[in-house]
Amino acid sequence: MSELIQKNDSYNSLRWNLLTGVSALALVSYIALAGTAQAEEGDRPQLWIELGGGWNKLTAGSEIISPAFLEHSPPDFFSPEGYEKPLSHGFEESAALTFQPKGSDWIVSASVHYGRSTSLRHAHQQTYPGAYAKYSAGGGTQPVRPNAARFIDVESAHSERHAIIDFQAGKDVGVGLFGSGSSSVLNVGVRIAQFYAKSRSTLREDPDWRFEHKYVTYPPYAYHLRVPIGQPFHSYYNDVRVSGSFNGIGPSVSWKSSSQLAGNEDAKLTVDWGVNAALLFGRQKVKTHQQTINRYHEANKYGFYTSPPTKVTIYNHPDTPDHIRARSVTIPNIGGFVGLSAKYPNAKFSVGYRADFFFGAMDVGVASRRTTDVGFHGPFATVSIGLGG
Repeated sequence: MSELIQKNDSYNSLRWNLLTGVSALALVSYIALAGTAQAEEGDRPQLWIELGGGWNKLTAGSEIISPAFLEHSPPDFFSPEGYEKPLSHGFEESAALTFQPKGSDWIVSASVHYGRSTSLRHAHQQTYPGAYAKYSAGGGTQPVRPNAARFIDVESAHSERHAIIDFQAGKDVGVGLFGSGSSSVLNVGVRIAQFYAKSRSTLREDPDWRFEHKYVTYPPYAYHLRVPIGQPFHSYYNDVRVSGSFNGIGPSVSWKSSSQLAGNEDAKLTVDWGVNAALLFGRQKVKTHQQTINRYHEANKYGFYTSPPTKVTIYNHPDTPDHIRARSVTIPNIGGFVGLSAKYPNAKFSVGYRADFFFGAMDVGVASRRTTDVGFHGPFATVSIGLGG
């Protein structure tokens, strides 16, 4: 059984604060432009406001812990590793402002991509052993019920959120490069990236159960009885928690191009593509916890089957359960997109596919450092409105 849970007030607050901030900046910019520039009929807009969203395939990995006691799991039990895997997809929202002064080839832009995902998975499998028949002195039988059942239970929770913010300035260097109605913009600027991931996996298991018995003689009747003296079994517990983050900033460069496929200046269809790269300098942090407890419950030594076991042996995980690590890192980042746009004088609608990869961005190791790439790729859609023509 699995279900997707999406409720976190702090995440919602951050998302709406970002969108509100972008909208407020757009409004201020528009008022300033309206007061300083007199637009003529048919002039291109100077300010573009873009809002959008997309579905992301997440490629960040995680360390799957397989405790040694899983070697004793019966073959008919499911594997818990499938329930411990991290998130594989999520949704993302985006907003952008682009300003091109009248009569200039220079373009200034600011954009933000924000996404988050949360999941909870739980699975349980249990087998109830049948009653054990004890032979009595009168020749009949007396059923003895088991103390414990064979079972496996796994519960895992994962959450992630990310924000990617860009500030760039560029120049349109490709007007007419790919024919009439085309453009090509080279940008340089600064990229800020923030990633956060948290996971917890709890595994409980009793893989074995059996009755132990012995033959006893009750004088003076000399009856030989097969008497259960207990049900020994193991109980295992494993708990793993990992929370990590990366915060970085660094220089970025991008190239975006557009070529007209059909239409005219009033309405046209274009194919758009672009590539981007950045080098981020930042801090990588992680906090982990791992605890494993193995218990062996011995059988009772006498016929009083309902009495507690005479001995419970406990084995604790030998390693230090908690680890905290922090390191300064340099993270390369590359990405790109391709799409189609319907463009009008004061509006644009775009759909496409976008990808962004950050190499070695997160530490997901439990007992020791183990880095993994963070990637987002998937379809997107945006709508843009032009102001200040």
